[in-house]
Amino acid sequence: MASEMIVEKSVVIDQPKDIVFDYLKYSKNMDNYSVWNMKDPNKKTDYSGKDGTVGFVYKWDSTDKSVGAGEQKISNIVKGERIEYEMKFERPMKNVGTSKFLLSSINDKQTQVTWEFRGPIKFPMSLFKRVFQKMIGKDLMMSLENLKKILEK
Repeated sequence: MASEMIVEKSVVIDQPKDIVFDYLKYSKNMDNYSVWNMKDPNKKTDYSGKDGTVGFVYKWDSTDKSVGAGEQKISNIVKGERIEYEMKFERPMKNVGTSKFLLSSINDKQTQVTWEFRGPIKFPMSLFKRVFQKMIGKDLMMSLENLKKILEK
């Protein structure tokens, strides 16, 4: 019995939407704000395609169990509005998921960024769904706060 886990967090950044979008569209920039990317600075990374475009793949492989191994592929971009990803996790657990950034202007100088993660969760892990949602939510929020600090400098 598989169910879907959905985690969504948002932050308001004091920058126009085009500036926020132009930073977020590059997957390599995640190394500067994503708590997962920053957990192991010695992880092996590999890239294919042109960063900031559909089809770009960011792969990682770490001996740190909390980082593991997997890949993230840009699956869709709507300029100024959204960036969508397909995720494949190899370690510590095999799984798939999707992730996306949604951007909306609050006014000319402020942008709301929402980071959403979705993935299947199977029994018996589904018993811990709320715990996983809380953990992932905390990491998403910390990452968004890091992004806010970078873009508001």
